[in-house]
Amino acid sequence: MNTRIVEYNDRVVRQFVVASAFWGVVAMLAGVLIAGQMAFYQLNFGTPWLTFGRLRPLHTNAAIFAFVGNMIFAGVYHSTQRLTRTRLASDFLGALHFWGWQAIIVGAAITLPLGLTRGKEYAELIWPINIAVTVIWVVFAINFFWTLAVRNEKSLYVAIWFYIATIITVTMLYIVNHLQIPTSLLHSYPVFGGVQDALVQWWYGHNAVAFFLTTPILGIMYYYLPKAAERPVYSYRLSIVHFWSLVFIYIWAGPHHLLNTALPEWLQTLGMIFSLMLWAPSWGGMLNGLLTLRGAWDKLRTDPVLKFFAAGVTFYGMATFEGPLLAIRSVNALSHYTDWTIGHVHAGTLGWNSFMAAGMFYWLVPRLYNTRLHSTRLADLHFWTGMIGILLYVASMWVSGIAQGLMLGAVTPEGVLAYPNFIEAVTSTWAMLVTRMVGGAIFLAGFVAMFYNLLRTIRSGAPATSTIEVPIPSVPPREGLGLVRSFFNAPVLYCFLLMLFASLWGLGRGMLSIVAFVLMVETALAAMIHMSIAGARWSDWYERLLESWLPFSVLTFVAVAIGGMIQILPTVFLNQTLNEDGAWQRVYTPLELAGRDLYVREGCYTCHSQMIRSLVGDVLRYGPSGRIAESLYDFPYQWGSKRTGPDLERVGSKYPNVWHFQHLLDPRSTSPGSTMPNYPWLLRQKTDLAALESKISVQRRLGVPFPQRSGDEIVAESLAQGKGIAEDLAKSGIEIAPDREVIALIAYLQQLGKTTEAPNPRPAKNPGLAAELSGRR
Repeated sequence: MNTRIVEYNDRVVRQFVVASAFWGVVAMLAGVLIAGQMAFYQLNFGTPWLTFGRLRPLHTNAAIFAFVGNMIFAGVYHSTQRLTRTRLASDFLGALHFWGWQAIIVGAAITLPLGLTRGKEYAELIWPINIAVTVIWVVFAINFFWTLAVRNEKSLYVAIWFYIATIITVTMLYIVNHLQIPTSLLHSYPVFGGVQDALVQWWYGHNAVAFFLTTPILGIMYYYLPKAAERPVYSYRLSIVHFWSLVFIYIWAGPHHLLNTALPEWLQTLGMIFSLMLWAPSWGGMLNGLLTLRGAWDKLRTDPVLKFFAAGVTFYGMATFEGPLLAIRSVNALSHYTDWTIGHVHAGTLGWNSFMAAGMFYWLVPRLYNTRLHSTRLADLHFWTGMIGILLYVASMWVSGIAQGLMLGAVTPEGVLAYPNFIEAVTSTWAMLVTRMVGGAIFLAGFVAMFYNLLRTIRSGAPATSTIEVPIPSVPPREGLGLVRSFFNAPVLYCFLLMLFASLWGLGRGMLSIVAFVLMVETALAAMIHMSIAGARWSDWYERLLESWLPFSVLTFVAVAIGGMIQILPTVFLNQTLNEDGAWQRVYTPLELAGRDLYVREGCYTCHSQMIRSLVGDVLRYGPSGRIAESLYDFPYQWGSKRTGPDLERVGSKYPNVWHFQHLLDPRSTSPGSTMPNYPWLLRQKTDLAALESKISVQRRLGVPFPQRSGDEIVAESLAQGKGIAEDLAKSGIEIAPDREVIALIAYLQQLGKTTEAPNPRPAKNPGLAAELSGRR
């Protein structure tokens, strides 16, 4: 048989490995700094570009997209070439991908500290960088699928399934959540606002964790763990169940980030149910990974690679147990907006992502440079310092978060708050915040040791050339399934019917729900009977599907797209005039809109929420629970995800202007014990009133009923409102010009919670259905 030599492109793999390790150090260094700022406000240094509100997005983006992103690309490019037995389709696209991604990271590192942000978690980057991300991601996708199209191995291995799901789903999530209208070269407003933006944001935010921090790492686990253990994957059948159940269920779970809020009740219940269902596929994947180590457990004593892989998979199991637990409504009432969530996120990021990255690096780098690892003892030191750091970090956040949740929700027998001052929940957990910082510093030290170890390993070797001899087939391969035969067959049709009847059962009412439930059960029984009779044919269909990357990819897209459409579309078309009390959010004045943009610029949403939950503690502390129409004109929404400070939804008129001025200049003067930074630059910098004309024009396009005004009229109105606030401050001996940023921010804060009657509400065409969609009871 004739053969040919294939030489793999490992240059791009080496580049992504080094970049990942470097950006990992940067991300964790930023993390230690902002952890210190939570305990010692002086570490904000009184400098705008070093405050917590601006550095926290830098830390999260660096950890997710710079550290983990580069690690994913290294693993995908290296393993895909081996699994397809072919060279990367395009060396040029690989190089463009690498340098383009690094340019994006540098752009983020510059813009975020400057306060150039969209104000959406994990999606803060401004619109020009969003376009660059989209272009480079498409470059990655083209190179990946092109490689699959010219592969020499006909069947797709399980790792590639997860890579396909990652590329397809991240594309869908990123595009939808980043739909926006620019107001200038560096600013834009999202097309979704209020409850729709909240839902779309956490559909994206939750699944960014699922399909950027989980599915590609699972693909890496399925390739590198068996390689390192020199054992086959424990169960191929379990990997099939793991993949399809995970990619279908995960996409539905986003609403659990919005429990007890104004989000429609049916969506909250949907998110909680599907989050609980995630226990099964997540633990199925964890067990498949750990059981692959059967017969190789003795190697853990001497092999740092297997140490990291075994610990990483274990942390994956722990994080995916805790996640559904936190999605239970009663548990979420305690944990949400507290440090418990922070601990959960870092157990996954540090324990799962970072340990899997370390295991892959320690296995991969010596082979990429044809040498041995510089120091096994240093790798062991990294493992134990990393483990100690994670445990200190997570345990301190558990203690802090549970304490915060209990204190802020505590009510006396007389029906009043046991801890009426929010700051008590901050000061009482100070020791845990310091412990968190220490744990993070220890973890960082271990990671720096890994970076040094890898650099010494690289210096001791030389770039290796990897080749493989592949046969040239004498007969053409058998024909693939094609799109028609891929979809119109028993397994796919049964799955479609089950999803249809399950959706009608969950969303329907009365007889429709009962009939849908009966049909769902009957379909499930028919599928099981059919499978027992025709199991071999079903298996043959799936094996042939794995030889056809395009139909497989389309089925994957359908599996993840269904959940998004069912969640988002009803709220997009929901007639919001159905708010029970008829109260709508008041339209911002131009100056208040400018103040709101300053609120977003300074990252105030990272510490303050603007959503009073339907919980006794929240209502007693902040006022009536929030409603859908009260954030109708918020682009982006500001419900928040963490309360280091109190909720601000109804803070308007609660304090005089002078209180807000003093609080922004020196928070300790009004709230002793606060860890909030000082904002002296707000007193010096002028509000950009000239930009308001363009911003209001875009807001009008988004449906906000701003009156039509010229640019000069907008500026004049803003200065008039600012003058009123400045004159009020002058009564307290404070002289400040009406065009300063602090005036605009005070104007915004003073209007929070103010509502007006719904303007000319139109009756819904289907009041009953609309009431169900809005969660009205």
